[in-house]
Amino acid sequence: MAENTNIPAGSYKEEEIHTLIRACIAHDRKAQRALYDRYSPVIYGIIKRYEYNDELAMEMLNDSFLKIFTKLSQYSFQGAFEGWMRRIAVNTITDHIRKTVKEKEVIKTDGKEHDGYVEGNIVEGMAYKELLKVVHSLPHMQRTVFNMYVFENLMHKEISEALNINESNCRWYLNDARRRLKDKINSIKASENG
Repeated sequence: MAENTNIPAGSYKEEEIHTLIRACIAHDRKAQRALYDRYSPVIYGIIKRYEYNDELAMEMLNDSFLKIFTKLSQYSFQGAFEGWMRRIAVNTITDHIRKTVKEKEVIKTDGKEHDGYVEGNIVEGMAYKELLKVVHSLPHMQRTVFNMYVFENLMHKEISEALNINESNCRWYLNDARRRLKDKINSIKASENG
C-alpha cells in the first residue's frame, strides 16, 4: 500500500499526484478511489457538456475511468495529468458518438461562415446552468463539434477524424451550432426584456 493515498481532494501537489498515480498502477484500491473521487467531478463536467442524459453521461464517465486506470501505466509523468485524463475522456465521448452516428451524408453549404457573435454582456448575465441548457438544446452533432472546437481547442481536421466525418461537414456543424446558439440566446434575452 502506498503512502499518502488519503490526501483530501483539492489539496494535491504534483508530487502527491504522482505518488497517487504510482499507487493506482500498483492496484491500490484506496488510491484508485482517491483518484476517482478527486477527478470524477472534472471529467463528469466535461462529459455533461456533450451529453445531457445523466445515464449516458455516467456510462461515459465509467468508460473514461476504465480507460484511465487501464492506461495509467502509459502516463509519462510529464505534462498535466488532468490534461492527459481529459484527452482520454474526450476520446471516450467521441467513441460513443461514433457508435450512434450512422449517417455519413455530405452537407452542402454556401461556404460562408455565419456570424455567431453574441454580445458579451448578454452571455455574462446568464448562469452556467442556463448556458449549458442552451448548448444541450443543439442537435447532437452540432453540440459535439461545438464542444470539441470551443472547449477542447481542436481543429476541424482533428474533429473530423475523431468523429469520422469530413471537414466540410465539421465546418457546417460548427457554423450551424453558432447560428442556433446566437438565435436561442437572443431569444431568451428578448423574452426577459420584453
